[in-house]
Order: sequence, then structure tokens, then C-alpha cells
Amino acid sequence: MTTVPWPRARVGATCVHAMTLDGLLEYCAAALHTGTQRVLLYSNAHAVVLAEANADFRAALAAADVVFCDGVGVWLAARWLGAPLPARFTPPDWADRLGRVCAAAGRPVFLLGGAAEAVAGAAAVLRRMVPGLDVHTHHGYFDKAGPENEAVIAQVNAIRPGALLVGFGMPAQELWITAHRARLNASLLLAVGGMFDYLGGAKPRGPRWLTDRGLEWLCRLVSEPRRLWRRYLLGLPRFAWIVARQKFGRPQAPPMA
Repeated sequence: MTTVPWPRARVGATCVHAMTLDGLLEYCAAALHTGTQRVLLYSNAHAVVLAEANADFRAALAAADVVFCDGVGVWLAARWLGAPLPARFTPPDWADRLGRVCAAAGRPVFLLGGAAEAVAGAAAVLRRMVPGLDVHTHHGYFDKAGPENEAVIAQVNAIRPGALLVGFGMPAQELWITAHRARLNASLLLAVGGMFDYLGGAKPRGPRWLTDRGLEWLCRLVSEPRRLWRRYLLGLPRFAWIVARQKFGRPQAPPMA
């Protein structure tokens, strides 16, 4: 993992960089300027729970250049554990700013993942947000091994995007990025989860006064209870247990590294 200028807070088996969004975007701009590849992943309560049991996912987070705080649960947990993070930010809220960074560098953006209609809708919104930005897309419903996967990698490499945004859901997106980063001709490899659905309007995000107060998980649960009930109703208590164990048990590592 490339050395970055921010300390890290350990939450469960994940380490999250204590950065601001402005700092992350400056880091992205520098990578585009130098032509250096960077992998940007995120941590939230779901990631902490997954990392506890999934060694490959845990290794992918550890190998990333940057892990930023996407969820209010991780933000609160880090503060409680004595290693506060300055902010949490989720990709749909700053996709336009990342697009401007790429446009300023004269580089396109590639959106990979989701249903074809959803990712096309997200691309249309991003083009309206950042006039002149070159945006390419491919849906996420392809075989992640074999000829289909090779064709997608070839398509990405032909475009040479400044940022490749991968939205396969967790942990598939992190594992795919980690497995193929050396073969991808893209400067920024960013996991974005369900961003394409929310950015393009295929799924509602909930009112801003709720999402800004850390209740986006509740909005998502209400809108998709059958798909997400297990993640939140079972996963959040598990997350709380992991954090409490770290707080009161024998520490496995210093809270800041």
C-alpha cells in the first residue's frame, strides 16, 4: 500500500484513513497528474462485519492505497474508540467533484456495474453535472471470469479512464479491483457500491435531512426491506459487538497507525 499523509483509525479488522473529502480529491488530482494508479476503497458498518469473517475482503482493504469512511457507524465507532475521523462521505455526494477533477486532467470516467439502464442513467446525470466530461459505461452483469471479463478489461483499457468507478456491491467490487488492478489502465480505481442506482434515480436515497444525520441505512431498509433486512437488522448488532469487543477487550493493535 502506498504511503499516504493521513493516520488510520482501526475499527474492527478495518483501518480507515482520517481524511477530509478535500484531502481525498487533492490526492486523486495528484495521482492523475503523475499518472500513478491508486485504489480507493471505503469502510462502513457492513464492511467491518464482512472483514471479520472474509479473509480475502480483509486483505483487499489492507492492500488499498486509501480506505475512506463511508458510514456514520464507522465514524461514530472511531470517535468512541479514541481515534476520531474528521468526516464521512459517500460517493453519490461527491461524484460530481471527482468528475471535475478528471475533466480538469482531460481524462474520461468509466462507470462499471449495476443494470444497464441504471448505469446509463447515472452517466447522463454525471454529464449534466460536469459539462464536457467524457463518461463511458458497462453494466455489471457479466461473468467476472473468462471471456466476458477479459472483454470488459479490454474495453476499459482502450478508453484509459482517469477514474474507473466499480459498483458490484461489497465484497465483489473490492475483490475484482484487487484481482485486476495490475491489468487495468486506469489511474483511480474506486469502489462505489450502489452509487449508480442512487445517482441516476433508479432507487431513492431518502430525504437529505435524514441521510445527513446518519440515517441513510434506515431509508435504504425501508425502501428495500427484503434485500437489506439481514444486513441491517442482524449486521448492525454484530457491528456494535465487534466495536464493543475492541473497546473493552484486549487491543489487537494501536487505534491509530
